[in-house]
Amino acid sequence: MAIRKITVSKDDSIYEAWPDVAMTNSGKLIAIFTECEHHLNRDKSRLVLKESYDRGETWGEKIFFSEREDGGSQHTVSGKPHYNCARIGKLRNGKMYIICDRIYGQEYLKSEIYVWIGNEEGTQWGEPILVPLTGIVPDKITEIDNGRIIVSAHFGNFENNNKLTQYLVYSDDGMKTWSKPIVVASHPDMNLCEASILQYNGALIAFLRENSGKGYDILKTISYDNGETWSEIYNTPMDCGHRPVSGFLKDGRVMVTYRYIPRGTTNMFSAFLRAEGLLKTNRYDQPIRIMPLDYDRNPSPDLGYTGWVQFDDGEIFVINYIKDDAEKAYIRGYKFRPEDIELPPTGNVSQNVFNT
Repeated sequence: MAIRKITVSKDDSIYEAWPDVAMTNSGKLIAIFTECEHHLNRDKSRLVLKESYDRGETWGEKIFFSEREDGGSQHTVSGKPHYNCARIGKLRNGKMYIICDRIYGQEYLKSEIYVWIGNEEGTQWGEPILVPLTGIVPDKITEIDNGRIIVSAHFGNFENNNKLTQYLVYSDDGMKTWSKPIVVASHPDMNLCEASILQYNGALIAFLRENSGKGYDILKTISYDNGETWSEIYNTPMDCGHRPVSGFLKDGRVMVTYRYIPRGTTNMFSAFLRAEGLLKTNRYDQPIRIMPLDYDRNPSPDLGYTGWVQFDDGEIFVINYIKDDAEKAYIRGYKFRPEDIELPPTGNVSQNVFNT
């Protein structure tokens, strides 16, 4: 296995975390991440962009997308307004977008979600669009086959033991108007959050983090009516998984990158599923291969929020944040190819167990 590690950004003066990456029509990569004092201290917080013109091998100087703010402690009522966890992507019309939650506390914790639409190369950005959804850590924007745009995020549900609940809103007119919030996943004994939604055979599948610290599988729920109603919650074979990021590879497989956290935050994995298993509800009926991507050796590790793209020739680039050998977290990239995931069958192999 030949996974190459590349430093995307490393600044010993500041904590760099929660990255994402997208590719423009020209092949340029744009990374976005947050600077701040620490995971639990959002002072000096701002959103930062970096660009690569050589498939992620080298990265330019920082481009500051937002002003620096003193956010205070993470997710507390005393915290001042600050942008939290941004995602970046490309719409079907070729334009780039950024979506990010903004957290602030007054009488109680509040949050807002904003979307910025850019040009095709992400060099110019419009004014932010306020999405009418209270929530944090939004998923990438999901555009489905009928043109509907879906934005999803999670927040505490006071009617459900204040457990984290995943919500969405949708727009059928290009983000001019929005639906009322819809519950994607809620459970009285689970904290369900950080969904990653993708479409398959007309259905929507939402992979979910469970945030009780009990080592639950990555869970999923399914919608057959374009996100308006959702099924019960099902297990997947990705145990102890946090913050899944899912998508289709060019060969039809589904890749999910995620933090593996049975107890401590030390590992990042990448799972590969056959698409036909997406709609299966029995854990055993979802064939999977799981590949380790990185391990955080730091005495106080912190890693595992990811994004990824695949190039036309099949090579994959994953972005992640990690502490490892540094005092403060920094942004790291990983490059590998499909043959690093699974070798083609040979004459000595009578059956590929993964395909059964």
